[in-house]
Amino acid sequence: MNNADDHKKLLITLKDRCRVCYTCVRECPAKAIKIINGQAEVLIQRCIGCGNCTRVCSQGAKVYSRSGMQVADLIESPGQVAALVAPSFPAEFTEIDDYRRFVGMMRKIGFDNVFEVGFGADLVALEYKKILEEKGEKRYISSDCPAIVNYIRKYHPELIPSLAGIVSPMVAMSRVVKKKLGNDVRIVFCGPCIAKKDESQEVDEVLTFAEVREIVKERGIDIKNVTPSDFDPPEAGKGAVFPISRGLLQTVDIKDNAFEGNIIVAEGRADFQEAIKEFEAGLISGQHLELLCCEGCIMGPGMSEGGKHYARRSFVSNYVREKIKKFDMTRWENDIREYSTIDLRSEFISDDQRLPTPSVGEIRKELEKMGKVDARDFLNCGACGYESCEEHAIAIIEGLAEIEMCLPMTIDKLHNSINDLAVTNEKLVSVQQALKQSEKLASMGQLSAGIAHELNNPLGVVIMYSNILLDELPKNAESYSDLKLIVEQANRCKKIVGGLLNFARKNQVNPTEVKLERIVRHALDAIIIPENIEVEFDLDGMGHPTAMLDSEQIIQALTNLIKNAVEAMPQGGKLTISIKEENGNVEFRIIDTGTGICEEDRDKIFEPFYTTKGIGKGTGLGLATTYGIVKMHNGQISVDSNTDPEKGETGTKFIVKLPAIHV
Repeated sequence: MNNADDHKKLLITLKDRCRVCYTCVRECPAKAIKIINGQAEVLIQRCIGCGNCTRVCSQGAKVYSRSGMQVADLIESPGQVAALVAPSFPAEFTEIDDYRRFVGMMRKIGFDNVFEVGFGADLVALEYKKILEEKGEKRYISSDCPAIVNYIRKYHPELIPSLAGIVSPMVAMSRVVKKKLGNDVRIVFCGPCIAKKDESQEVDEVLTFAEVREIVKERGIDIKNVTPSDFDPPEAGKGAVFPISRGLLQTVDIKDNAFEGNIIVAEGRADFQEAIKEFEAGLISGQHLELLCCEGCIMGPGMSEGGKHYARRSFVSNYVREKIKKFDMTRWENDIREYSTIDLRSEFISDDQRLPTPSVGEIRKELEKMGKVDARDFLNCGACGYESCEEHAIAIIEGLAEIEMCLPMTIDKLHNSINDLAVTNEKLVSVQQALKQSEKLASMGQLSAGIAHELNNPLGVVIMYSNILLDELPKNAESYSDLKLIVEQANRCKKIVGGLLNFARKNQVNPTEVKLERIVRHALDAIIIPENIEVEFDLDGMGHPTAMLDSEQIIQALTNLIKNAVEAMPQGGKLTISIKEENGNVEFRIIDTGTGICEEDRDKIFEPFYTTKGIGKGTGLGLATTYGIVKMHNGQISVDSNTDPEKGETGTKFIVKLPAIHV
């Protein structure tokens, strides 16, 4: 029995339905679920067949193997086929008010005989009673639940000697039936359990009650029209209460109260595991364990969905109560004597599936990858399906889990990704604005080139002849001042046209080795700085740095920025110019304490002909030209300004970053 090499594929995952919720991982007592690329896969070798994963998966992604076709083939083939019905059937078929109609339904399906497994439970319970009443130090763990037996064989093999060497009620009843009908009879067990499908080769096929319902529906069987029938003898006694909590003890009238009993009953995923751990540790070594993987067989994964625990328990109790009223004790005792010679012994073989325990260093390394460095990081939230962060780390090392299953870490990564996207988006917006500005400047450049070309020649004639007339006219002449004004304004027009040509001209960058300090000095010398303006020049400890830049163009750009800074401080102030190196760039900073640039003007300051200066005080080409020079150097120019004294000092800061090739 329980050959370690005999594994059926009881459970599979429908990958298209799996939604990566890790509920199956959380509910699997054996941790037989492996997460691969976010998909849950049942590891058959590690699986104990409890079926918890099928019960808790809201998406129906976990399904167990169906046996309907195989059972149909058995029924249609020659020879007798007997159905063994688990005692939890009243909790499943609650719509049938007379159990005889249920039996008639089973016969209608095609079964030649229909037996109650409850009688096998009677035999098994009597064997347990003998063990429990033995005087001695040895304490036993019940072996009637195949999922519990599998769990011990795979994950606590040292406790195999503590398993009661008794077969389950299903196997006991199959031996009763074979003694009665002969070894050629084919046996189909019908019950609430998935683990039964892989429990014993003494049963040919196993149907869950849910599968029985499917067969009834497929064959169009109307329960109301079936012929009522009794179970085939031998009839079950109190073994009919076996599937409910403490059913084993109630079958043989054993007390388990805190004062008189020496039995601990534990059922459900968490409780049975804790009981086994404490039993193995010797904390409860003085007591026997009655263990069920489910909360009573009436809550098994082979039952239909939606049933309530206490309602199901009530249906079983009512069935047993009515049964006892008509119970033929003499006949039952005779049957017990007749089949008491059946061998109910069982041996259990180890199928150790435990994995080597990782070292402390390996666990710590994996935890650090998840950002678990100190005690505050160990949330133990269970979102990954494991009870603690350390268990998750161990599962990752064992190849059962993935680091992405850690929800807090994934959320942190998501927040970081959102922040990175925000930064990237800001850069993209900046690049888009720069592109729009470049396109605008290109269009303006073409227009400016045309205007400057057409104006240049006639303007030259006006300037030449106005100067000749001015030279020939006596200074005391009545029209001398008027003619002088014409000459001045004509020269101003010449400067504007020159600015247009400089702006429109597609100058090539001709880099030469230049001293950064010298080009700043040249730019300062080109401007008359009033005495009420303090100038501070900071080289940031760079000594005498040099770089490959176009000297004339950079001087022109810096001159424009310094000139604007000076003009922004008519009442005086401080002008700070600094040079620094950062990430392979030369960075010029021109900072003033002037009036600042209001927010609505900042997006337009690099547009040609846009100026906030008064009439006759600016052409609006200085910053546009500077922008073009910086872009031709593959650099960047940015501005930060404050016009509100209440928020701090007013002023403007221009930052010019140029890629520098050092000599």
